Parts: sequence; structure tokens; C-alpha cells
Amino acid sequence: MDRSHLTAPEDRPPAGSEVSEWLPLAPPTQTPAFDQVRIEQRVIIRISPRGNSVRPSAFNGMDVPPPPRLVERKMGNCIPVNRIVGVEPRGDDRLLLFLSDRTLVTAQLARNCSARDYYAGFYLERTRDGQMCVNRDKIHSRAGSNCSISSLRRLVEVGN
Repeated sequence: MDRSHLTAPEDRPPAGSEVSEWLPLAPPTQTPAFDQVRIEQRVIIRISPRGNSVRPSAFNGMDVPPPPRLVERKMGNCIPVNRIVGVEPRGDDRLLLFLSDRTLVTAQLARNCSARDYYAGFYLERTRDGQMCVNRDKIHSRAGSNCSISSLRRLVEVGN
């Protein structure tokens, strides 16, 4: 596009010089200004502790079957965050995750992390893939501690 009609003849670059098209529009003594706009979006997801809907005292005097025996099995390294519906601390360094499809998953916390810090749930920053992955994402407790997960295991019921 020829823009020579927009500038005075004395402001035009000499023939054969390599100057970008927008420079002839600016006065020769003024440096062009560059403005930059950065838009960031940050989504924090809160995983709440699992509510207890039935109290043990409701079963006083009744024959209650023993709870099923559960064992841990290998699974992948990631869980879709939108499937996690609750969390409960288990032991010193494990969290029990309740998934929307009624699957139970244990999350082993990294060294020097205490499951007790996550009694009130945790926060997790949403990732592009929507997953919570081993050794990648950090979970943040409401008490202020943060920790990564070192392994995930699926809990399955075994027959007696």
C-alpha cells in the first residue's frame, strides 16, 4: 500500500531504505509509543470436606453389617477436578477423595505434608486440562499450607 501521499516530501525515507510502513506516519523526531495490555484469568476451585449425613448413634442397638473391605489399586496420575465432590483426611499423610461416580481415591501427600491440614477441604488452581495430577499441581489448605500429591490410588471393594 502506497502511503507517500500522507507525508511531506522531506519526511519520506530515501528510496531503497527498509523502513516499516508505519514509520512515515510518525514525526521523525518522535519515538513511537507501544502500549501493552495483559489480561489474566485465574480460577480457584474449592473442594469441600465430605459431610456426614448419618451419625453413628443412629445405629445404636441395630445389627449393622461391617463396612466393606477396601484395597488400593493402581490408577492413572491424574483425576478430572470436576469429578471430585469431597475430601476427608486419612492417617497422617493421605486424603480420601470422593468422586461424583462414587469412586473412592486415596491421594498420598508429598513428604512433610500433613493430612490434618486439609480437614476443611482444599483449594486448587484450575489447569488448562482440568485435571489434578501427581507431582504437578499443588493443593492449598484453608490453614495456609500447600502440598503436592505424590500418588493416586483407587479403592476397590474385595470379597470376604
